[in-house]
Amino acid sequence: MGNLHGTKSLKKKMTASPQRDNKKKLPQMCKVNMEDHCGLITGDMEPVPLKSISVTLSINDFVAGVSATLNYENEEEVPVEAIFVFPMDEDSAVYSFEALVDGKKIVAELQEKVQAQRNYENAISQGHQAYLLEEDDYSRDVFSCNIGNLQPGAKVGVTLRYVQELPLETDGALRYVLPAILNPRYQLSEQSANSCLNIKTPIVALEDLPYTLSMVATITSQHGIERVQSNCSLSPIQYLGHDKTSAQVSLAEGHKFDRDVELLIYYSEVHSPSVAVEMGMQDMKPDSLMGSPSAMVSFYPDLPEVECSRACGEFVFLMDCSGSMGSRLSYWNDSQLRIEAAKETLLLLLKSLPMGCYFNIYRFGSSYEKFFPESVKYTQETMEESMKRVKHLRADLGGTEILTPLLNIYKGPSIPGHPLQVFVFTDGEVNGTFRVINEVKLNSKKHRCFSFGIGEGASTSLIKGIARVSGGTAEFITGKDRMQTKALASLKCALNCSVEDISLSWDFPPGLSASMLSPEKTVMFKGQRLIIYAQLTGTMPQVESSGEVCLKYTLQGKSLENRVTFSLQPKTNASFTIHRLAAKSLIQMKDLGSHETSDGEKEDVLNMSIQSGVLSSFTAFIAVNKDLNQPVQGPLAHRVIPRPMTFSNLPITCPYSTGYRSSYHSGMLLGGVLSKHNVSAHRSVYDGEMLNACLSYDSIEDTESMSVMEYSQSSTKETNLQNDHKVCGENVVLYLVSLQKANGSWELDEELTEILGTNLEDMKAANPAKDQDPSVWATVLAVLWLHANGKDLKCEWELLERKAVAWLHDHADSSIPMLVQAAKSFLELSVTPDDLVF
Repeated sequence: MGNLHGTKSLKKKMTASPQRDNKKKLPQMCKVNMEDHCGLITGDMEPVPLKSISVTLSINDFVAGVSATLNYENEEEVPVEAIFVFPMDEDSAVYSFEALVDGKKIVAELQEKVQAQRNYENAISQGHQAYLLEEDDYSRDVFSCNIGNLQPGAKVGVTLRYVQELPLETDGALRYVLPAILNPRYQLSEQSANSCLNIKTPIVALEDLPYTLSMVATITSQHGIERVQSNCSLSPIQYLGHDKTSAQVSLAEGHKFDRDVELLIYYSEVHSPSVAVEMGMQDMKPDSLMGSPSAMVSFYPDLPEVECSRACGEFVFLMDCSGSMGSRLSYWNDSQLRIEAAKETLLLLLKSLPMGCYFNIYRFGSSYEKFFPESVKYTQETMEESMKRVKHLRADLGGTEILTPLLNIYKGPSIPGHPLQVFVFTDGEVNGTFRVINEVKLNSKKHRCFSFGIGEGASTSLIKGIARVSGGTAEFITGKDRMQTKALASLKCALNCSVEDISLSWDFPPGLSASMLSPEKTVMFKGQRLIIYAQLTGTMPQVESSGEVCLKYTLQGKSLENRVTFSLQPKTNASFTIHRLAAKSLIQMKDLGSHETSDGEKEDVLNMSIQSGVLSSFTAFIAVNKDLNQPVQGPLAHRVIPRPMTFSNLPITCPYSTGYRSSYHSGMLLGGVLSKHNVSAHRSVYDGEMLNACLSYDSIEDTESMSVMEYSQSSTKETNLQNDHKVCGENVVLYLVSLQKANGSWELDEELTEILGTNLEDMKAANPAKDQDPSVWATVLAVLWLHANGKDLKCEWELLERKAVAWLHDHADSSIPMLVQAAKSFLELSVTPDDLVF
């Protein structure tokens, strides 16, 4: 939190001591006696001054502008300081912070952070009302808001504003997320003990959360709005015109903070390239970052799918096996356990790798283990050994320390001709994320990192950061998303040939030029949107004229390009959205927090942040109200705003007593939300000590006993299949996949007949090429069965199908059409030729 008023004593009271996975250091917590309190108070009988959060969202094409107002009221008889720690997407460019007190607007100033903290402390000590908004020193997706000297009976609304690019999903949807879940994070180092994440925040049952959330979203797009979907209840969509280019939706009343609020916006056409030019600030120097016009270029390169050599690549899969991976993918529905989805994902990835590549698997938590001392060649033997170990993965490694295994990966020897591709799967509950991102950045020339944030509350700073600095992709798995689908899509990107020689050229009237504000692009993937920012310098034309921008690149020696023509008449925008987003892009390149950023880059970030008004690690917004009739007198009461509990059945007994393990395992790890139905008298508990202890406790090693019931229902699906095969749907598809050999083929055996619903004798008799290897017939049957029965999951088995077809062409090229016809007849399938890749 920095040096706030009374900070030293405040931190001792409100910050949990650093916890590692050492039983001797764990706090001694015995039975918690709780009373059934009423009203807007925490378990310590402290009133909560935050009453409501109101969000106004404006989405224009693929950019969101957000205004969030926090309404406070002090119902106590003493002045209070309210502290609210909350998550926000790391791509958010926060540019405004203001307070409304008794009808008077007080606009905050963006200052160097230490100076802002000092000014806040001085204002509080002098009895003035003061407001401070800052980004956490160790993670770009966590913010804290301080309201100081809120007088008895006083009401105040503080509003922060930010703009953000919206990511594009694989199905063409634009995704906006209003984060509501802020998970406890494992403390990576002693330095990060100062993080605002370590403030002991009260956690309460959802129905007792003393503040409400409302959100209204207005969406505009020249392409037309097809539909809006959400994981939360929305009001019916209202189109504001006949052409469906503008619409409005709002969050239904009574929203509970049991999930992030996610909107998926589908436009009629989303892949059209475009360029927008925005006028600069009139009071800034014409050649400055904010004074010059800025351009935002959006490309959707139509890259052909060109697969690299079958034996190309070293693939390292880094799988989070910390205690929190034992909870569900989503807290609010009956989704898979995270660790079980992770195991299925690893199975599919292993089956989809090309023969001759190299691979390894790491499991990590407080410690790490690797399947092989160093990456091994992908063969039937190494795949089978890995499969056996994957089946026994558990969420039993305590906390989430990702840096150590990453360092071990980077220290390994490079394999000539096999570029390193690292796949990181984690729920992202890590502190000190800048240190991790910096290490990935230092090694970015030797690898690409594909990252996956699992479940609500995964750190967007960590997941997006490590992908961005290494030229990979970032995906988030929440709600009903399937980890398997997104992981296989990323593997597909990794297996495709790299785009090279990427360049951008501009064609302008004489006297005008463009300077790049975005980092140099070194990698592109099929289906991705490419956004580039540029500063226009020189003389803008006085009459209507146009410019052209051309994106050029090379793919397997072939030169390709995309061009777009645009108007050079800049548009005015009161929020200077393009300028702020460009500034955020520049800041993200250099800002890695106070401990990981060089002195020279700190100065650059500070200057860019102050000039653009966009918050950074080295700046903070400060506002002081000096117009009170008289300074606030008396001691200042500190109130930390509680947040909802997102685990069920919080143990009431001492966590280190005999009965703790079963209580913890059957409740907290298996997901859900805390409610009166499972903890009848519970109102509030501090998460700092208890949850850090729970999430890092070493004795979670016997996860098998903890999740017997859950595991028997979802974890042992492969074992159940092998025993009685009485499963259907995706489980059968997964089982068929598990039978595939590393070279892509299937064996003609009893296990295959169980899936196909026939017997071995009939299957052998129907083979039209009995002189060939029986595996050829078995492989044709398996591929056709997948097309007929696993269409909904095709994106997950598409790569292993390619491997199977390649194997067939090597072993039965000329007889494939005959085998396909015989297989269709034998299985009585109506698969059309267009569905097949033979």
